[in-house]
Amino acid sequence: MTDYAIDERELDATWSPGRGIIGWLSETGHKEIGMRYIVTAMCFFALAGIEAALIRLQLSRPDNTILGPDAYNQIFTMHGTTMMFLFAVPVMEGMGIYLVPLMVGTRNVAFPRLNAFGYYMYLFGGIFIYTMFALGAGADAGWFAYVPLSGPMFAPGKRVDTWANMITFTEVSALVVAVEISVTAFKQRAPGMSLNRIPLFVWAMIVTSFMILFAMPAVMLDTGFLALDRLVATQFFNQSEGGDALLYQHLFWFFGHPEVYIIFIPALGFISAIITTFTGRKPFGYPVMVSSLVFTGFMAFGLWVHHMFATGLPQLGQSFFTAASMMITIPTGVQIFCWIASISLGRLVIRTPVLYVIGFFAVFIIGGLSGVMVASVPLDFQLHDTFFVVAHLHYVLIGGALFPLFGAFHYWFPKWTGRMYSERMGQWAFWLLLIGFNLTFFPMHILGLNGMPRRIYTYGPHMGWTTLNQVASGGAVFIVLSVVCMLANFAISRRRGALAGSNPWNADSLEWATSSPPPSYNFLHLPVVAGPNPIWDAEPDPPVVVGMATGHREVLITKTLDAEVDHREEIPGHSLGPFYLAIAATIALWGAIFFAWWFTIGLCLSGIVLIFWFWPAREQVEVDMLREREEATP
Repeated sequence: MTDYAIDERELDATWSPGRGIIGWLSETGHKEIGMRYIVTAMCFFALAGIEAALIRLQLSRPDNTILGPDAYNQIFTMHGTTMMFLFAVPVMEGMGIYLVPLMVGTRNVAFPRLNAFGYYMYLFGGIFIYTMFALGAGADAGWFAYVPLSGPMFAPGKRVDTWANMITFTEVSALVVAVEISVTAFKQRAPGMSLNRIPLFVWAMIVTSFMILFAMPAVMLDTGFLALDRLVATQFFNQSEGGDALLYQHLFWFFGHPEVYIIFIPALGFISAIITTFTGRKPFGYPVMVSSLVFTGFMAFGLWVHHMFATGLPQLGQSFFTAASMMITIPTGVQIFCWIASISLGRLVIRTPVLYVIGFFAVFIIGGLSGVMVASVPLDFQLHDTFFVVAHLHYVLIGGALFPLFGAFHYWFPKWTGRMYSERMGQWAFWLLLIGFNLTFFPMHILGLNGMPRRIYTYGPHMGWTTLNQVASGGAVFIVLSVVCMLANFAISRRRGALAGSNPWNADSLEWATSSPPPSYNFLHLPVVAGPNPIWDAEPDPPVVVGMATGHREVLITKTLDAEVDHREEIPGHSLGPFYLAIAATIALWGAIFFAWWFTIGLCLSGIVLIFWFWPAREQVEVDMLREREEATP
């Protein structure tokens, strides 16, 4: 048996996923956790789609009685909450968790057990809110839960408490992923992958991670204040007791507008990867594109007040936020021109991922133009709280995130499964989505201009909104058919698709330098990077890192600037600790909305679990003692 075969066998035994239910619960591998994020987010996407279908069914005709006002408010709230908190951000995080370690040439994320804990918090948060919804206590104050509507005076019961605590679950998960991705990208890159050689998708995830670190604490604080107002009679947002209802909106939108870019910036990374591969040339203007990503992330925190123009804020302040809202279009425009230059200088091959990129251009530009409109104070006063804003929001989020995401699914499907999808079914799914999306949401611009308010559950026949609502509801059928077609394509191709090989697209980044699907240890020998496009820039017999341990989980730590080798780091393997800690946190957060002492009980249980988590195994103690003896021996 060759040395390579021995290393491969030992690495597989060391890094292989656990078996059975205990193995599944204790898993810490980044590919497994990343794929769980993606699959779970798609399940929530399906639930949000069902809720959207019910909304469109209710609005398809005037004076409809399929849904009553209470049911409509719950379904409307659950749809928005699911799409924003349980689908859009987590699915992008899942893509990052799966792909970033492969793209930077390492074997796992920086803190694998913390990574698993983040997933369980996300999963339990989603289960929590949908369980309460099934029990008749679904949130009903909108996905934004403005006070005083969501305060104790106007929203008795546990519905808003459920929503507020769910936010804590999902934002803790997001903060965990942000730490994982940023540390992995900066400290575990393959030797030679200096900062100016990092793939654009990894840069996009780095920017997203830093945005999460600054934005998510604001909404956690906001919903925490709301929960305290409701549960223990604090007065943070009670105007009559010295509180401030606008404080809630400021804190929420300080998170809420960066949230749009937290969803959008990873999509820009998808597009850069797809265009680079299918044009067969290096990305045009790499430094400019990285700078644009950073500028977008920075500017995203200076726009939040354009959601609040109708609240009576000082006009001088509004003018600054109008200017910022228009300025932020510049970096995205720069990236679009860089992509156009890459396409014009390369030889574009049209495949399904490229079609979704083209769809992004068409749809997102419309959303951007309508965004400039609502960023103008006089226009916003007329369009605020109308269906025009609903149309704008969906053109930006679906055009700016869902189209690139579905393109990314097709692009990396061969890497995940080792098989090719059906190109014909992929293109059918794309055209159904493009047609259905525009049929559904473009009429909403006109409905808004004609005065139809958003968040209403019915309308009279004399309003003249019936025809356009029926067109929108009919377009939703095409969207459903598109998603069903895409999922059927993936399900069939996963079993019967043609074998893909390691790099069917002749792509440039490191995830394509290993087999498809990747082995549990990612790389038999860690690669050494020779250029910004590692596969295209590689020598005929590229150097690799040797000497890495095969009997225990070990990653290579490199320096932040130039990725010079620093040291090796042993990382922990599988553990039930993250699962137990998530259960303890769930007891604290879920129980607190019924009885305050449950929060204390949950904290105590969390402390016990953390002792178990950090208690060193006997084998580790013996290894540490042996190392100390070796270091002490002259």
